[in-house]
Amino acid sequence: MPKLKLNKTNIDKKVAEAKQEARSNDVLYWDTNGFGLRITPTGKAVFICQGRIAGTTTDVRLTIGTYSEALTPDKARQQADIYRHQFEQGMDPRKVKAQKRAEQVTLGDVAREYLARDKLKDSTSKWIGFYVDKVFADWKDKPVTEITGPMVVQRHREITKHGVKGKKTPKGAPSSANSAMVNLRSLLNFANRQYRRADGSPLMPFLPTDVMADHWNEEGDRTERYIAFDKVGAVWNMLHDERAKINHRDTLSAIDVTILNLLCGGRLMEMATLTWDRVQLDEADPARSYWHLIDRKQGKPIKLPLATQAVVILKDRLAHRDPESPFVFPSRGKKGHTGDPRTTLEKVSAVAGQHLSSHDLRRTFANIAMRELLVEKFRTDLLIGHKPSSEDVTARNYVDLTDLRWLWPEVQKIGDWIEQKGAIAKGVNVVQLPHRA
Repeated sequence: MPKLKLNKTNIDKKVAEAKQEARSNDVLYWDTNGFGLRITPTGKAVFICQGRIAGTTTDVRLTIGTYSEALTPDKARQQADIYRHQFEQGMDPRKVKAQKRAEQVTLGDVAREYLARDKLKDSTSKWIGFYVDKVFADWKDKPVTEITGPMVVQRHREITKHGVKGKKTPKGAPSSANSAMVNLRSLLNFANRQYRRADGSPLMPFLPTDVMADHWNEEGDRTERYIAFDKVGAVWNMLHDERAKINHRDTLSAIDVTILNLLCGGRLMEMATLTWDRVQLDEADPARSYWHLIDRKQGKPIKLPLATQAVVILKDRLAHRDPESPFVFPSRGKKGHTGDPRTTLEKVSAVAGQHLSSHDLRRTFANIAMRELLVEKFRTDLLIGHKPSSEDVTARNYVDLTDLRWLWPEVQKIGDWIEQKGAIAKGVNVVQLPHRA
């Protein structure tokens, strides 16, 4: 390949020759230390650099840029020197470039890529979008590499004490603080999988959310968060007492969705977003009644049986249905359906003697099924919407698990047990033992 001192005079001369000769191939000219120039048949001059990364046996050729007033030979030579030093240090300049681009990726960029994946549920996407737009709005344009541990801890404390900014009734939200950090951690983990440093190591050697190991709001062992069996009856009675005296539509929706969560073991939003076209109430055969869960966290849509206690609630709601709303539990809020029944859950917590969330009603359902009624785990898993394990070949590949009304006896036992506890709490059918002298 021809040698050429790369300066303005020589380059202009070679460019003019290329245009006059109308060549069909590029021509390469080399200066020193792997610094060169490629001239195309049209006369376009492009600076290049070639070298061998220390410890390898393959040459790497890089494009520096097109010769212009902005990119002079001296500037191009300086960049070539940078690349040459990287070669000598065993670094691939292409990976260094990729690292620099990665280091500028913002939290907003990561969120957009994360949410663009097809496998995410709509509800999951909405929650991540909420946290990015509301909780981390001032971090969206910040490179993720600039998010620090102290920043994460401070934001967690702010939400814990003051709640999420923009709420009409701001107050401390410990659970939201934890959830925000869980979602942030998911995004940062995704960034670490998608972007790498020049040496192949993760973009962030230590996630800033790692500091949360010592700062989570303590909520106790999750498996211990359910309504104690000796409190279930009192909670059941309280909910029905509240139901009997409430006329406000939204409040009644919150009470009823709480009762249905206790009787069905569903997730809050699975029940709160239930529409009437997904409810079947069979007058002749209660075992044929069901609610259709479409937007599952795991697996295909399924039909889940309804205990007669749940059917009673749903029939009453159907009789007083709002004809303009498709939702079983309507609300005047923007979404049109009930959301977090916080006030009702506060009353449940007061009766139960511990702070409980809607998800803890789901745990209550599972504990009653397995511990009190000895419903086998496989059936309990199905009733709460869990998929069979990957090792269960028969269940996953041979059994139709889209219609679970064959589990009606189990869900009815749970409903009867809860109702019986309510009767006992009221003193119904309880025989008083005589006092001994």
